[in-house]
Amino acid sequence: MDTPQSDASARFNGASLLYRLLDAGIVIACGLAATELKFAEDMTGDPPPIHLFLIYLCGLGVIAVFPAFRLYQSWRGRRLADLAARCVAAWATVFALGILISFLMHQAAALSRMWAGAWFALAAVALVGARVGAYAVLGAARDRGLNRKRVLIVGFGALGHDLWRRVRRHSEAGYEVAGIYAEPHENLPSQVRRLHSLDQLHAFVLEHGVREIWIVLPMEAGQELREVLYHLRNDLVDVRWIPDVLSIQLLGHRIGDFLGLPAIQLNTLPAAGVRGLAKEAFDRVFALCALIGLSPVMLTVAALVKLSSRGPVLFTQPRLGVDGKVFRVYKFRTMTVHQEHGVVTQATRGDARVTRIGAFLRRTSLDELPQFINVLLGDMSVVGPRPHALEHNEMYKDLVQRYMMRHRVKPGITGWAQVNGFRGQTDTLRKMSDRVEHDLYYIQHWTFRMDLRIIARTAISGWTGRNVY
Repeated sequence: MDTPQSDASARFNGASLLYRLLDAGIVIACGLAATELKFAEDMTGDPPPIHLFLIYLCGLGVIAVFPAFRLYQSWRGRRLADLAARCVAAWATVFALGILISFLMHQAAALSRMWAGAWFALAAVALVGARVGAYAVLGAARDRGLNRKRVLIVGFGALGHDLWRRVRRHSEAGYEVAGIYAEPHENLPSQVRRLHSLDQLHAFVLEHGVREIWIVLPMEAGQELREVLYHLRNDLVDVRWIPDVLSIQLLGHRIGDFLGLPAIQLNTLPAAGVRGLAKEAFDRVFALCALIGLSPVMLTVAALVKLSSRGPVLFTQPRLGVDGKVFRVYKFRTMTVHQEHGVVTQATRGDARVTRIGAFLRRTSLDELPQFINVLLGDMSVVGPRPHALEHNEMYKDLVQRYMMRHRVKPGITGWAQVNGFRGQTDTLRKMSDRVEHDLYYIQHWTFRMDLRIIARTAISGWTGRNVY
C-alpha cells in the first residue's frame, strides 16, 4: 500500500543516491587532478599505488559517510554557511579515515604530503562550490514558483503575521502557505484558506500535500497545542513550534534558527548529528560482519527451507520504514506458499501454514537473519522498533496513542520491546500498547550504550520467546 509520503520518500532517496554519487565523483576527480599536478612531471614513474587506492576508497567513503551529516536533506530556510561547514566536516571525516587506513596498511610513508594537502583543499572547495551553485539555482527556481513545499500554519496572531511576511519575502526558500488554522476573529490573508476546526487538519494535510506544519500558538495555549499534536499523530510530516523569544528559556527541546526566527523542533530524535553518525556506521559494519560470519548458518538454513517445501527461500513483504518510506523486509520463508487475500494474519500456536523447519526458525528467530541485508541497504537498523505489516499499522494507528511515532526512526532487527518480552503475536490491544510504549521509551532515551545492551541481551536470551509461533 503506497502513500503520498512513501512516493515522496522514494523520489527523495533516488535523488539522494544521485547526489552521493556526484559527491563521490567530485572527490575522485579532485584526487586524480591532484595526482596529475603532483606526479605529471615526475620522471621517476607512476605514483605509488596507495595514492589511487586512497582516492577510490574515499570515494566509497563519501557514499557511506556523507548522509550521516545530513547533507542531502532539505536545506530550505537555513543558512548556507551551516551547510558549507557540515560539508567540510564530512569530507574531513572521510579523508581522516582514509589516512588512518593507510597507516594501518603501513603505507603512510609512501604518501606525498603535498599531494594529500592539495587533494583535501581541492575537494573541499569543489564540494562547497557545488552546493553554493545548487543553492543558488534552487533558490532562483523557487523564486519563480518551482519546487514549492506546502505548509500549514496553526495559530496566527502577531507572530503568525510575521512568519507569513517572511515566507513571502524569502521566496527563494520555496515555501507556500496552503492554509492557516486561526480563531474566527483573526484577519487572514485573502489568498490563503482558513481552517475553522482542528478536525480538519488531518484531511487538509492529505488533500493538499502539506509537508510541514508550523505551530505559532502561545505558551499559555498548552491544552490546544496537545490537541493539535493529537490530530496530527498519524501524519508523517515535520512539525515545528515557533514560539515567542521568552518561551525559549522555559523549554528543553532542540532550538534552531528558521527564516530568522527561533524554532523548536518538537520531534527531534536523540540519534542525530555525530551520535547518529556513530549509530549509522555501527549498523553497516555490524551487518557486514554478521552476514560474513553467519554465512555458513544462512546457507544451511536456505538449503533446509528449499528442501522442506515448494516455494522461494526468502519471504519478502512491504513494511513501513523511517518517516513513511516503504521498503521490502527479507526473511527466510517459514510457511507454505499461500494467499493472504488482502488480510495479513499473524501466526498462532499450531498454525497449519507453518512448516516443520519454519516452526524451528520462528522459535529461534533464525528466520530474521536475512534482515541484516536490509540493515546493509540502509532500510533498517540493528536495534530499533520492529517493523509491522502495513495492514497492522492501519489497524492500530487510531487505537494506540502515538503509534505512528515508531516510524520516526529506522525499524530494527531487535529492540527494547523484544528483550523485555514483548515479541511474537500481538493478539490483544494491550499487548500492542505495551510494545509501542517500550518502542517510544527506546526512541526517547536512546544511547549507543543502550544499543549495545540490547544486542547483548538478544544474543544471550532474546532469540526465543513463549509468544513466538
